[in-house]
Amino acid sequence: MNRICLIEDEQKVAAFICKGLEEHGYTVKTAGDGASAQKLLQQESFDLVIMDVMLPDTNGIELCRRVRQTDSNTPILMLTALNQVHDKVSGLKAGADDYLVKPFHFSELLARMEALMRRNKNKEADHLLTFDDLKLDTWSKTAERGGKQIALTAKEYTLLELFLKNPNKILSREYIAEQVWEIGFDTGTNFIDVYVNYLRKKVEKDFKTKLIHTVIGMGYILKQANRE
Repeated sequence: MNRICLIEDEQKVAAFICKGLEEHGYTVKTAGDGASAQKLLQQESFDLVIMDVMLPDTNGIELCRRVRQTDSNTPILMLTALNQVHDKVSGLKAGADDYLVKPFHFSELLARMEALMRRNKNKEADHLLTFDDLKLDTWSKTAERGGKQIALTAKEYTLLELFLKNPNKILSREYIAEQVWEIGFDTGTNFIDVYVNYLRKKVEKDFKTKLIHTVIGMGYILKQANRE
């Protein structure tokens, strides 16, 4: 269920929007001024923020700018009675993702909300690399398997990222050396094998299913154990 933060000081407008969104299955939390809105946004996470430009204690554009200092991802849809180009430009420059001018049809509000959330989900998916129950977040540089965090060194992280970007493909030692260390592979050393084993121990510790497999004479592959 998507969670919406509605920042609107006009009670009739807020009640109208809340009723409509809840009828469509959304969970809505409201704030009537900038101060309470900031507090709410700091305490809880939302899938979308609907923000009025005219608030009693602050300008919505300034509030949007403050929100973006700590949250660059949550979509923000601004509502305004002003249909001036410079007002829209100011809001978009402050970090808003879209603008809707009052009065508006509720169906248009829903359509814009859905488009913003769909776009944001697609954007979030771009930074998550997954294979089986293994996940790597390229924004926060964190890894986990089965919900369990995996502590990685910088090179282990880069090595895991390489595997996750190339699932079910045999990666030669030469290719791994070029991509992770940006050097040619010296056949007289075994440092690639050492690092792969470091990574394998961390990724597969406490898990019965092995994911990183050795292909004798060729290199390594990230695959499910039963996939040949």
